[in-house]
Parts: sequence; structure tokens; C-alpha cells
Amino acid sequence: MLFHILYILTVINLALFAAPNVVGKSGELALTIGALGIWRYSWGILNFIRAKYYLMVAFPRRRRKAEALYEKLPYRAHAFFLVTTYKIEPAITAPVYRSIFEAARLSEGGATIVSSVVDASDVRLIKSVFASSEASRSGTVSLMFDRIAGTGKRDALATSLRTITRLNPTRRDMIFLVDGDTRVPPTLVAKSAPFFTDDNMGALTSDEISEASGGRLFRDWFNLRFAQRQLMMSSMGLSERVLTLTGRMSVFRGDLASHPGFISGVQHDFIDHWRFGRVNFLTGDDKSSWFWLLKHGYKMGYLPDVKTVSVETQPRDSFYDSAIVLMRRWFGNTLRTSNRALALPASRIGYFTWWSILDQRMSMWTTLAGPCGMLLATYIFNPYVFLAYIAWVMASRYVMCTMISTFRGGGFPATYPFLLYFGQIGGSLVKTYVLFRLDRQKWTRQSTATGKAPEQKGFFGSDGFSLYLHALAIAWLILGMIWFVDISGA
Repeated sequence: MLFHILYILTVINLALFAAPNVVGKSGELALTIGALGIWRYSWGILNFIRAKYYLMVAFPRRRRKAEALYEKLPYRAHAFFLVTTYKIEPAITAPVYRSIFEAARLSEGGATIVSSVVDASDVRLIKSVFASSEASRSGTVSLMFDRIAGTGKRDALATSLRTITRLNPTRRDMIFLVDGDTRVPPTLVAKSAPFFTDDNMGALTSDEISEASGGRLFRDWFNLRFAQRQLMMSSMGLSERVLTLTGRMSVFRGDLASHPGFISGVQHDFIDHWRFGRVNFLTGDDKSSWFWLLKHGYKMGYLPDVKTVSVETQPRDSFYDSAIVLMRRWFGNTLRTSNRALALPASRIGYFTWWSILDQRMSMWTTLAGPCGMLLATYIFNPYVFLAYIAWVMASRYVMCTMISTFRGGGFPATYPFLLYFGQIGGSLVKTYVLFRLDRQKWTRQSTATGKAPEQKGFFGSDGFSLYLHALAIAWLILGMIWFVDISGA
């Protein structure tokens, strides 16, 4: 509470100190630049309202309807769990599999668990955990293993999906894709199955809770991100077209995830880029599965009352390095997929969904426009403009964090406003960097990476040309802000 009081007092002092000096032309500039934020804030408020409506009205109504329909059916869905485990500590693996075995045991239609592993030590550990679980004695749960070479998650998913396909999953069954560092709730199957009574429902994803190790900033950053995720997923859930089927845990209709086209799309996804040629996807399997369902017109729902626990480990020594590494992977996956998603008819995927995907492309530039214009105005006109901007940023991000925190029961640490601003500005800078280097990919946990050697790229795909295009785009942004705030005429 003390830090929150100090924070608010700092905002008030900065605003009072700067206000008398932000007058005349510089004051008009500050207001003009602030007008750029109208779209960003109105978009955020719209998603906040949609999310609250979904959580309080739409989703409870949908759940009641789906459960009523499911109760009338003469069968219960069989649950197939595909779990990928690679270089995860036993202290994490054991609780994860215990949660999966318990969820499988409670599946009324029985369950089959296919564990995709690389190391024999993981097989021994998982067998030991299974033998000590009630699931092993239930008679309704079976455990299978796929030993694979460590060639990546896409190959692991494809291999085990083909194993499941040989077991003949039907339209009535479900296939859960679960990462080896994600714990699932016992009621997972029962809470998921009713929604597939909708013939157009292709997949579901759920809320996530972060259990992060590492420094305080890293833990707070993930908690904030998952609270933001609950907001945006709930908003998109209202349209029944979420923007990603989270690789940590998503559930698919049995006949769709076992479709040869779906499996091929997950294993061998790619885009043809005008500069880089064919870019084969290394990361982003969740975006590949999402796009396959999106282009075939299936709904993808969100279960805000199903909470999985994701164990997050800090990949680098410092918070900054860790955040940059993760954002480069996340945003690269998004940017490699968004153009082809925008090429789909808005009438097929939904107009709000289509616009949300477009907003992902625009937001990196609109987010940077405000700070860029304010720095220009500060340099040319009045340094107090910068202080007024800092006060505005601190105040607005505090209000945003207050709104976001309502999706996690309220209350937040004083680090949240700073982390939110870092995520917005730092994230936008990372996005612009990745946008011009879409061929670069790297797993966080693996040493595997993609990207052609310099001699293979040619001139247009070279690092130098990527740098040139990136610098040119930033220059156009700066020139645009000069024109927008009319600095040239000052």
C-alpha cells in the first residue's frame, strides 16, 4: 500500500509541476499527440466490456446450454491426452503427470494418454508416477509412449497425433494437447466435453495461471501477462474465435486433430515470403493448429472457468534478456501467421476477429507513435511536455492495471504499471524488429534454430537489407509524427 501511495503522489507532483509550463503551442502538441491514444484506449475499453459481458453473462449461459445438451446424449467422450516432455526437471514432470492421470481417471468415457518423450529417464519417471496413481487401477485409463529423436515439438506432435489416429478417435471424442510443464485441473474433461455438442466447435483453450521461478520482476511480468490474457481471451471468446490455441493446453475435436491435413499443417507449416522465400516454421505449432481450424471455418472457444497451471522458468539471467527472448519467439509466431489469416474472408472468420488480427499488425506502430511524437515535441518546444507525458503514462497505466487486476480478483503490486508500459513499448519494438526478420526462429529450451546462412539469403533476404527496411519504417514513423504534430510549422 505504501508503494501505491508514493506512486500516486509522484503522479500528482509531476502533473502539478508540469501543467503551468505546458501551455500555448506545446500544450496543443501534447493534446494532439494524446489524441493518437484515443484508438488504443477505446479499443482497450471495448475489449474490457466484452470480456466482462462474456464472463458474467454469455459464458455462463453457453455452459448451461451445452451441459444440458450433453446430458441428453447416450455417450460420453473418450479423452486422448497428448503430452510432450523434453528437458523438463523431474520436480516439474511428476506433478504434471499426476494432474493428467487424475483428469484421465475422472473422464466418464475413459482416457488414453500418449506421452511423447526423448529420454528414457522420462519414461521411467512417468511409469512410476502412473503406477502409484489411482488411474492405473481404474481400468479405464491406458498409457502409451512415443520415443522420438529430439527434432522439435512439431515432429513430436505429429508422431503422437498419428499414433492417436490409429486408435480411431471419432467426432465424439477429444484430443488434449498438453505441454510437459502444464498442470491440468481434475475436472478438465467434464468441463470441456459439453461444448463439442456444437457441430461447428473445433477446439477450446482455457485460462492459465502462472507459476514462475526467477526474479520478482519476471514473476510479476508473467502474472500480469496472464491477467491480460484472461481479458483478451474472454473478449475474443464472445465471438467464438480466439486468436491462439495455446500450446500449453488446448483441446480439439477428435476427428479434426486426427485429420491428415491438420497433422501435416502442424508438422510442416510454412509461408512463402517475398524476401526470404520459403520460411518453414520451427516454433508456433499453436498458431498452425489455430490457422488450420480458422481457414476451415471452425469455432474456437474459451473456457475461463478451466484453469491450468503453467510452470515458467526464466530462460536468461536477467529479466530484460529473458523477456526479450520470449517476446521474440511469441511475436514471431504471431507475425508469421497474421498476414495469411487476414487474407481469409472476414465474413467467414467474423468481422471482429478479422479486425482484431489487423489490430495486432497496427498496434506496434500506433503504440510507438505516442512516445515518438512526445519526444520530438519535448526536444523542439518544451521539456515540461515530457514530464507531463510521464505523469500521463503513470496515471493511465495505473488505471489500466486496476482494470486488468479485476480479472484476477483485484489488487496488484506496484511493479505492474511499469511492467505494463515495458510490455507495450518494449513489445512493440521487438515486433518491429521481428517483422523484418521473419526467417529467424529459435526455441527457448532447445538449441535448434532456423534462418538461412548469409550466402543463401541473397540481397533481398540479407541482414543488411532487413536493417535498411527496418530503419526506413522507423524513419517514416518519425516523419509521420513530425507532420502530425505540425512541428515543421512551429
